Amino acid sequence: MAIKTPTRKALPIEVRGSASQPLGMSATQFLRDYWQKRPLLIRNAIPHFEAPIQPDDLAGLACEEGVLARLIVHDEKRDRWTVKTGPFDEAEFGKTPKREWTLLVQDVDKWDADVAALLDHFAFLPTWRVDDIMVSYAEDGGGVGAHVDQYDVFLLQGIGQRHWAISDDPDAPLDFRDDVELKQLKTFEPTHEWLLEPGDMLYLPPGVPHDGVAIGDCMTISIGMRAPSQAELTGDLADFLAERMPEELRYTDPDLAPAKRAGEIDNAALNRLRQALPFAAALDRDLLADWFGRFITRYRNAQDAAAPPKATTEAALDKAIDAGATFVRHPFARLAWVKGKNAVTLYVSGHAYETSAELAERLSGAREVTFDRVPSKADRATLLALINDGQIGIRKGRRR
Repeated sequence: MAIKTPTRKALPIEVRGSASQPLGMSATQFLRDYWQKRPLLIRNAIPHFEAPIQPDDLAGLACEEGVLARLIVHDEKRDRWTVKTGPFDEAEFGKTPKREWTLLVQDVDKWDADVAALLDHFAFLPTWRVDDIMVSYAEDGGGVGAHVDQYDVFLLQGIGQRHWAISDDPDAPLDFRDDVELKQLKTFEPTHEWLLEPGDMLYLPPGVPHDGVAIGDCMTISIGMRAPSQAELTGDLADFLAERMPEELRYTDPDLAPAKRAGEIDNAALNRLRQALPFAAALDRDLLADWFGRFITRYRNAQDAAAPPKATTEAALDKAIDAGATFVRHPFARLAWVKGKNAVTLYVSGHAYETSAELAERLSGAREVTFDRVPSKADRATLLALINDGQIGIRKGRRR
């Protein structure tokens, strides 16, 4: 007789909090089952909640120098969004429409002690993980449109009601509209919708599409987490290390062998890079090569090449090649190239161009080049791009 293994009960997306359990469960359970994993609506997260700041005080704060504030107005008929940044003049709020506008003020916890006290409810998180408390006030219909955040956020309802819609579909489209200043989603199809009352709180992990719309006058308090991108971490770490490294530590190549092909950044050079930069050891070979090709061809006293007043056409290029023209490298242009898995990349003054190994080697090996035969269509396209970027000039030759 087969024994059935009991299936784990699906985790609820809505729970009810209490004074003893604001999360509707223990902090340990929340972190295990929901934190950075799935959204959760917590009804009555803070019982008998009263907003620690009033709309007039928030508007006054938005008028102060040094305060980060935005005023967002939506024209529903035309689906137009306008965004203004603070500090604002008090008269600005007298010009707002009767509905569909939102005031967003960031870092309110830095300016108001009562707002900052809300962070006591999140003591189960490391303090360094908390970024700020943003407070938004909206008139009926106000919001910022459907969007995603790249950090964890707790959305605590402070005054009035807000209708929240989210999508927990892992395959939900995340393309942005290109006709508005805000990063709004092109398509948003909610899987869950709720109406939040004061004291209710919605937790959203990073990347969950959501849209909040005010029902009447409404204030929402957003407790956002600090989530630096890998790009931000890498850039800051590189600057940190660079400040502490002695000048005499340099790229070295005592094992250098005669160059087989002019301008090539070969595997031996990339291996030396990995030794010189231990934290680069984890980088994919092509990614490391792409960075180094761009870096090493940027001249330290950069003189940017200027595009010619008139762009050269493909027909004009073919005519010049046929006439025996000489192609002259810009005096400040530095060249190198890398053979990748599927293509050859030529680097010129920090820019990348796909080409053939033959053309890359020829251009890297001489400051002036002529062609006995017309290059391939792909190489002509590369040559044309270099000319129109100002990296290479044309000196007329005698017609053959």
